[in-house]
Amino acid sequence: QVHLVESGGGLVQAGGSLTLSCVASGIIFTIGDMGWYRQAPGKQRELVATISSGGDTNYADSVKGRFTISRDNGKKTEYLQMNSLKPEDSAVYYCQIDRLTTNRGPQYDIWGQGTQVTVSS
Repeated sequence: QVHLVESGGGLVQAGGSLTLSCVASGIIFTIGDMGWYRQAPGKQRELVATISSGGDTNYADSVKGRFTISRDNGKKTEYLQMNSLKPEDSAVYYCQIDRLTTNRGPQYDIWGQGTQVTVSS
């Protein structure tokens, strides 16, 4: 069973930066599309950014120009570089992989446990 472990969250002042990381554990042969989502209290989980297996990226309008998603397949890791953070970016951030192949067969829609990002004004 593959697990995703996020790190890098924390408390930062408005205008600051954070970089989130998400590492996939286990024997993994291929990784499909990867993404970051977030959920603020009382709100639905929303897409932040995605990156395809080919490196194509997609961003929510609210983070375009401030956040950058990237991946390192050799390290089985995805990143989210967040700059110019705003209080409204405060949320629990989740990483997600839509599909991957492992030594035990394919797995789909895998999620991390979440990491808290709090931006103070």
